[in-house]
Amino acid sequence: MEKDMIQDARSFNTPLSVITEAFEDLADLLKPRWQKRSEIDHNDAVSNDGLRLDAFCSACTHVSVLFGCLGFAFKFAEMEYVSKVRDLVEASKTFDTLQNILDLDVMNQTVKTQGSYSRNLRRVRLGLDLIRAIFEQFLMTNECYSLKDAATKAYTQVCAPFHTWAVRTAVYAGMYTLPTRDQLLLRLNETNQSVEKNMRRYMEASRPIIEYIDKLYIDRNIKLDW
Repeated sequence: MEKDMIQDARSFNTPLSVITEAFEDLADLLKPRWQKRSEIDHNDAVSNDGLRLDAFCSACTHVSVLFGCLGFAFKFAEMEYVSKVRDLVEASKTFDTLQNILDLDVMNQTVKTQGSYSRNLRRVRLGLDLIRAIFEQFLMTNECYSLKDAATKAYTQVCAPFHTWAVRTAVYAGMYTLPTRDQLLLRLNETNQSVEKNMRRYMEASRPIIEYIDKLYIDRNIKLDW
């Protein structure tokens, strides 16, 4: 009992728990039972036009710390993710929802243009999915399994198809600098028990967000192979 209390105390307000809570709140807003107009007003994070951009950005800003904990190997991913979130934060001062920025780029035929809101959103979505995949691989391993193998599989699955040869080469080379499993737990201020709980929470909460974003593109006849 005392051991459990110590573990719970260590996981309280850790970087990972803050992230999971932010995405759980965001995911809750997409649940059908919360979509009744009578329960939603203009101040809520979900409007009649969909998920609010400022609420989405608020949750996403917490994630960059995870890339930082992974070190040099994911420095490029961290820099790209942070810059894209920052651009979307600026966009949220003008546009209300994720749909608004997509519709603007569809109208202007700038969906895949470098620096467009739609492209930035797509890259942020990849960052969220990369973290989910890393967690998934991490939890599939035991303590003797290297974080390098888990992260390599996750990157190959999620981001490698969309990166240039030069970027892929740099990322794969950097995998050898990843922290050990114990070092990662220390950086996250988690125990083996608490990290598993929080990683599973993030995986569960981020999935509907990722699917929601994908559907926005698909509904506008925009393929996801970029």
